[in-house]
Amino acid sequence: MHLLGEEAREAVRRALQEDLGQGDVTSDGFLPKEASCRAEILAKERGVVCGLPVVQAVFREVSQEGLQPEWACKEGAVVEAGTTVLSVSGPAAQILAAERTALNFLQHLSGVATLTRRFVERIDGTGARLLDTRKTLAGLRSLEKYAVRCGGGGNHRVSLGDHVLVKDNHLSLLKAAYPNSWSKELGLRADRIRRLRPLVRVEVEAQSLEEVAELRSLPLDLLLLDNMSVEELQSAVQIVDGRMRLEASGGVSLENVRAIAQTGVDFISVGALTHSAKAMDFSLRVTIS
Repeated sequence: MHLLGEEAREAVRRALQEDLGQGDVTSDGFLPKEASCRAEILAKERGVVCGLPVVQAVFREVSQEGLQPEWACKEGAVVEAGTTVLSVSGPAAQILAAERTALNFLQHLSGVATLTRRFVERIDGTGARLLDTRKTLAGLRSLEKYAVRCGGGGNHRVSLGDHVLVKDNHLSLLKAAYPNSWSKELGLRADRIRRLRPLVRVEVEAQSLEEVAELRSLPLDLLLLDNMSVEELQSAVQIVDGRMRLEASGGVSLENVRAIAQTGVDFISVGALTHSAKAMDFSLRVTIS
C-alpha cells in the first residue's frame, strides 16, 4: 500500500464511510457475534489483477484484529476465470463489511489495467508509448494512474502543475490577444517557462498541419496532434523531422491504435483507459472456518 500513498488510503476511508457510516444492520442483526469464516476472492473472467494492496488496506481498516489477506497471485498478473487472487480468514461480520468496498476497488482498477494491457499489446514493437490522461474519476486519480502503470502504460500529467499543455482554448485566447504574432508570443512564453522551471515539459496542441509547421521551430518539448488522421500524423512526423517529440490523441481505439503507432509518433494518449474501462468481474466466496 505504501506504493500508492496517502491519497489512496484516504480513498479507502471515504469508501468505507459510504458503506459503514451507519453500521451494517444486516450482519449486526443476523450473524452470531462469534461467527468466523474464510473467504476467497475469485476472478470471473480473464484479465490483469490490479488493486490487491488497496483490498488489503480495506480489510485492515474494518478490522480491529487486523485482518491479514493472503495473496494467491501477484499484482499485475494475468489470470483466467476461476482463479483465486486473495483469501482472508477472520470474523465473518468484518469480512462481509469489507466485501463490497474491496471488490469495487479491485474490479475498477483491474478493469483499467486490463484495458491498458490490451492497448499496450496492440502497439508492441512500434516504438510508441501508451499514455493516460487527466480524464479520471474525482478523488481516484492516483489509483487509476497506478492501474495504468500496472497494465504497462505510462502516465501523462498528474495535475495541472507538473506539465505545461497549451490546448485549443489557450491558443484561442492567445490568438485573440496577439492575432498577428501569436506563435512568436507562444515561443517567448515557452522559453521563459523552460528557463524558470527546467524540469517542466512544455507541450502545445496542434489541430492542423499548418499549425504543426508554424510550431515546429519553437522551443517546445512536445506537440500534441489532436484528432488527426493516420495520413495527417504521417505528414506531421515528416514536417517536424525529429525537432520535438509527438503525441497523438483523440479518436484512438483498439482498432486503430497500431496504425497510429506505426506513423512514427512517440506517444499515444488514450482517455478511455480511465474514463471508459469496463470493470473486471470478481466475486467473494465464503466458507465456514
